[in-house]
Order: sequence, then structure tokens, then C-alpha cells
Amino acid sequence: MQYNCYMSWVLWITGLPGCGKSTVAIKVKEMVPDAVVLRMDELRKIVTPAPTYSDEEREHVYRALVFSAKTLYEAGRNVIIDATGNKRSWRKLARELVPSYLEVYLECPVELCIEREKTRTETHAAPKDIYEKGKAGWPVPGMNVPYEAPEQPELIIDARKEPPEKAAENIVKMIKTYVGTGSKPAL
Repeated sequence: MQYNCYMSWVLWITGLPGCGKSTVAIKVKEMVPDAVVLRMDELRKIVTPAPTYSDEEREHVYRALVFSAKTLYEAGRNVIIDATGNKRSWRKLARELVPSYLEVYLECPVELCIEREKTRTETHAAPKDIYEKGKAGWPVPGMNVPYEAPEQPELIIDARKEPPEKAAENIVKMIKTYVGTGSKPAL
């Protein structure tokens, strides 16, 4: 099933590393082929080729990600942001700058994210063994860097129970509702 949109939008898929953001983003992109996927891990490689993952660096990179999404949105493109976005302030900035902003939270316990990371074969440009590095002191959201879960996302998906294909279908239904009515669906 493919869906073409007549009003552009920005969708931020957020959640802990390993919760399935990239997999779900790929599935949504398959259903909405005109969407552009912005991946934080790919942007970071260009903006900070030798990343330190410091708070200051994250601030700059996430603000660049939001600016990129806003610019594409203003050009009439649909945008899927595939990024942990561990601070609410970054997602709030996107919401303030983009009138048609939607947020999806892939809720998943860190223990399951750690297990998924151990078996992940395709990294989508994400650092490998992120949780193992976190044990050694590397800053990892949800482990030794706070992850601020969304307070009022448009959609919450239980990533423990919902397979990526079904999650993508539910996201596209939400987008259709929003684009079709011009108002955000209630939680």
C-alpha cells in the first residue's frame, strides 16, 4: 500500500537506541515513497565526522537536523526523522518550527533494546555495540544519558508487541487522518 500526501508534514520517530526506529522508518518510507528520511546517524557523520557525543555537540547536530527537516517541509516534502532525540527540547523546537509536525514514540524497555542491539546486523549507519560502549562510559541515551520520553506524542507504539510493518501501517493511518482533516488525531 502506497500513500501520496497533498499537504507536507514532518514525522519524528523517537525512542531509545535499538527500539526499531530505523526499521519502522524504512517501512513508512515504503508506504510513502515521496518522503525523505533524515537519519541522525548519517547527518552526524557529515556535521561531526569525529563525533564526541558531548552535550554541546548533540545540541548543534540536533538543531541542524530540525533545520533540515523544516527546510524540506517548506519545500513541500514529507519528512521522516529517524533519531533518538533524547531531549524534549529538540522535538519541541521541531514542533514550534513545523506546523504539520507529528511525533511517534516507540516505547521499548532498555533491556529489550540492549538485546536487539546485540543481534542487529544492519546498523543503518548507527554506531555498533552502542550499549557495550555505554558500559565503558560512552554517552548512550537511556543508559548513562537521560532519555526524555515524549509527554504528548501523536502516537505511542509498544515496540515490544507491535512488529515494524504494523507500526508503519498505524503511523500511515495517523498521517492520513491528520492530512485528511487538517487537525491532529487525539491520543
